[in-house]
Amino acid sequence: MSDTIVLGMFFTLTAAAAITGGFFSPGPWYQQLRKPSWTPPGWAFPVVWTLLYVMIAIAGFKVWQVQGIGPAVAVWSLQLVLNAMWSWIMFGRKQIGWALVDAGGMWISIAVFLVLAWPVSQTAALLFMPYLVWVTIAFRLNQRILQLNPAA
Repeated sequence: MSDTIVLGMFFTLTAAAAITGGFFSPGPWYQQLRKPSWTPPGWAFPVVWTLLYVMIAIAGFKVWQVQGIGPAVAVWSLQLVLNAMWSWIMFGRKQIGWALVDAGGMWISIAVFLVLAWPVSQTAALLFMPYLVWVTIAFRLNQRILQLNPAA
């Protein structure tokens, strides 16, 4: 398969995960929740996630170019599934605690991808570093929302 087709596949998979955010948007339920003062403004989420999704797709492709389907691509796929599930769990099911569990799994899978990708493609690993930072912030935000809204 040509690199162009495979890159397109990585972008398609990543876009499919991104689209779940549109199906399960925050809505009124999330708006009424108590949130910490440091919560990023609403406009920041689509901007940051768009940039991150581009980097996620390219990182997966870069690793695939070197080693094909292997452990790093498997972990890349896992983080993408967990990423797609988070919006459904948090906004669709309104399960803040389970969303936190999902975010923790996402964080771990991102960190594992970084470790596996580094010897294969440092570019791929570097592309995932902002993602790890953002998911660290998102995990903490999810955690604080759960603490501030224990009955939600």
